[in-house]
Amino acid sequence: MSTALKSQILSFSKMAEYQESAVVSRQITKTDGGNVTLFAFDKDQGLSEHTAPFDALVQILEGEAQITISGKPFELKEGEAIIMPANEPHALKAVQRFKMLLTMLRA
Repeated sequence: MSTALKSQILSFSKMAEYQESAVVSRQITKTDGGNVTLFAFDKDQGLSEHTAPFDALVQILEGEAQITISGKPFELKEGEAIIMPANEPHALKAVQRFKMLLTMLRA
């Protein structure tokens, strides 16, 4: 999967389309310091509980998601964001179709 070209205008709404009963992802950019990935979740789809060794910023671009961090659920809607702390268990589920931008901060 290739990353987006630099120095161009990006339209996130068009870069990852919804697919029935699926989660679609597209890596936007990646460096040693972190990466940015765009996701499109169909309704009721999600990512099961897991951990990551780095903080991650989730920005909801459209739709609505439930993000659970260390057992505490958070309801996020378009325009909202949350930081998932490193090494804490977290999971995501689509309350309705949603797109998010995930920024992983390695440094």
